[in-house]
Amino acid sequence: MQDRSNDVMMKRKEAARYINYSPGTLAVWHCKKTYDLKPFIVGKRSIRYWKSELDKFLVGKLEK
Repeated sequence: MQDRSNDVMMKRKEAARYINYSPGTLAVWHCKKTYDLKPFIVGKRSIRYWKSELDKFLVGKLEK
């Protein structure tokens, strides 16, 4: 299990802004499992994203 003690959790809007996509795009990716950003689901409707996972996504996009 990954140590997340120094990681930052972001709401969908914050995460979308951070990776330069729309919140709607992140929602579609989550529903269709397009990219596994390992979202953390809070309750029934609230979703958070770990900054470290978003960074991994961005690095992967740069490598392609």
